[in-house]
Amino acid sequence: MERLTTEAAFHEAIKSDKPVIIKFFADWCPDCKRLDMFIGDIVDEFKQYQWYEINSDEVKGIAEKYDVMGIPSILLFQNGEKIAHQHSAYTKTPESVSEFLHQQLG
Repeated sequence: MERLTTEAAFHEAIKSDKPVIIKFFADWCPDCKRLDMFIGDIVDEFKQYQWYEINSDEVKGIAEKYDVMGIPSILLFQNGEKIAHQHSAYTKTPESVSEFLHQQLG
């Protein structure tokens, strides 16, 4: 999973004509650490997609612009547009994250 550290890198990543998956997180977030314990298997399951992560504390303004009110959150982008958003309350189990991605990506 590639880490995006600037707003410019974020905007470049979401321009893809194929869906990209972006995980929003923060270092202080206990639910983010729990997600990290199982996200590797989900990345493997959806390895045909490009995965990114962005620390919402380090790159200011992106989370607010895309209505990320809680972390961790998983957002899907394509052609510069947000196409799906799994809010933090639903990212607590591998099953819920995998199910969300299957629903959105097939």
